[in-house]
Amino acid sequence: MEKEELLFRKRIGELARICYERDVPVHTDFLTLNEQTIFLSLVPSLPPVRYELTGGYEMAERKVVCFLPSYEESLMEAPFVCLLAQPVNLRFAQELTHRDYLGAVMNLGIERDKIGDILIEGKACHMFCMEDMADYLCREIHSVGRTNLTLSRVPAEELKIAPRFERISGSVASLRLDCVLALVWRSSRTKMTPYIEGEKVFVNGRLALSNSQILKEGDVVSVRGLGKFAYRGVETETKKGRLFIAVDRYC
Repeated sequence: MEKEELLFRKRIGELARICYERDVPVHTDFLTLNEQTIFLSLVPSLPPVRYELTGGYEMAERKVVCFLPSYEESLMEAPFVCLLAQPVNLRFAQELTHRDYLGAVMNLGIERDKIGDILIEGKACHMFCMEDMADYLCREIHSVGRTNLTLSRVPAEELKIAPRFERISGSVASLRLDCVLALVWRSSRTKMTPYIEGEKVFVNGRLALSNSQILKEGDVVSVRGLGKFAYRGVETETKKGRLFIAVDRYC
């Protein structure tokens, strides 16, 4: 086990104990999918405290673990906020990418785990960040590339983020993970295997350990370097036993 993972496991244990012994809310910064998998594996060994794993909207990839004190049945206030970045002049705005926005943040010396998902919507962008970084980002980021921007907080009650999907349908021999991956990315099972063996595939935030893992309706699958999709289920079965399935791939 690498030193970085050992430190992460120790930190999770410390946060859970603080919440349990002092009865106060505590939280992590944004966790990667792999860190979320490690956290979920640790849950049975942690003190008996409630927790919520949230990224600010349905289907968020990067999430924060919030440990709840005994007097909170559910998370009352998230430790992060959402910022809306908009061009000052829409007419002259560039088509900026996720990498452009993340690069602007990293250039300020901010750690990656302080930033959650970055969602591009046309020429605007929603960016999740830890509360203690919000004012600094709003004050320091005035442009990305050659596009002048304004950053402002989006009140939680006004936050409406609906991921966009591309419906993909087709037939597979079985609901094995590698079969479905091959359909979604129009490839072969052989070419998708290195992603699974390279620990780049996650199902519902948990690291996928086997090519033969069977997907269930509603499962969300993330593949580093390729994207993410939600498995919607079997639509029909052919006379030869092949399954005609549907997935929604995130745009």
